[in-house]
Amino acid sequence: MPKSRSQADPEAEHKALMEETEYVVQADRSGFKYAWVTEHHFLEEYSHLSANDVYLGYLAHATERLHIGSGIFNPLPQVNHPVKVAERVAMLDHLSAGRFEFGTGRGAGSHEILGFLPGIEDMNETKQIWEETIAEFPKMWLQDTYEGFSGTYWSLPPRKILPKPYGHSHPAMWYAAGSPSSYAMAARKGLGVLGFSVQKVSDMEWVVDSYKTAVRDAEPVGAYVNDNVMVTSTAICAETSEKARRIAASGGLNYLQSLLFRYHDTFPRPEGIPAWPQLLPEYTEEIIDLMISEELMICGDPDEVTAQCKRWDAAGADQLVFGLPIGISYEDTMNTVELIGEHVIPEIDTDPVHRTTRLRAAAG
Repeated sequence: MPKSRSQADPEAEHKALMEETEYVVQADRSGFKYAWVTEHHFLEEYSHLSANDVYLGYLAHATERLHIGSGIFNPLPQVNHPVKVAERVAMLDHLSAGRFEFGTGRGAGSHEILGFLPGIEDMNETKQIWEETIAEFPKMWLQDTYEGFSGTYWSLPPRKILPKPYGHSHPAMWYAAGSPSSYAMAARKGLGVLGFSVQKVSDMEWVVDSYKTAVRDAEPVGAYVNDNVMVTSTAICAETSEKARRIAASGGLNYLQSLLFRYHDTFPRPEGIPAWPQLLPEYTEEIIDLMISEELMICGDPDEVTAQCKRWDAAGADQLVFGLPIGISYEDTMNTVELIGEHVIPEIDTDPVHRTTRLRAAAG
């Protein structure tokens, strides 16, 4: 929700939310397998998607095959009580008939996290809170009567946690990781990784190494190991290479990146990123060409996009998620989804079954 959009249209926020649902519905029709829905609070312009459980409930009804995931649900008890998170996950699992994916994390930065945790001065303490909580979810889902919990940050007496998940076992569990140590930690716990911080293909080297090595010796907190590395990349596909680059150059990518580092102060700030409210310079088509060559974004005609996606596949990504720039039109966004579905996905994804469905079905 950049200001340029809200200042031009008093209904911009509503339209943005409705358009996003249409993109997901079209992705479902176009053969995409997963859609991830963020949870953010207080992040003006960057994300107004705060009630993502409500949004996911709508998407569960609006889609048929697509797996919908919380990218993330924040399970810190000061933000969302863990029992209520467990209940929402199980409910969404029912509403989607087993298509829900449970991703967790600790928030986007100090502005967001300290709004709920004003007494915490060291952001690393959120890791301890998350660690205390994450292993309790499978117990809440799988124990007839949850045995209860008494920890440093929250407690609950024995209770029946309802509903139980749909069908066999429980939804696949994921963690939004941003550093090599976080990838290895997630692997040891048998969690899939939501790699929102992976920016280019070469970053996959340490991702795959730290994760795939550790996951072999996982002691899963859940009923099974979710051996998965998901990565994200900006994606624009058009009928011609020239059109795709023209759309990318006008897509507000510089503003989005500036907003990212406005709020995500737990990420190291790369050299050359100015402090907010200063902005990165607007991207030219020459900068777009450089970003494509450096494998920092996916952009081009269907053949180019296919080749770029195959690079991620060869680097070891189990799942590639496309972020769509905030500044491109509804028509160009829908066109990207449709072209990738028609031309790219059939060249890369020939398995009719979702990877997490197989892992869940095989759980003992």
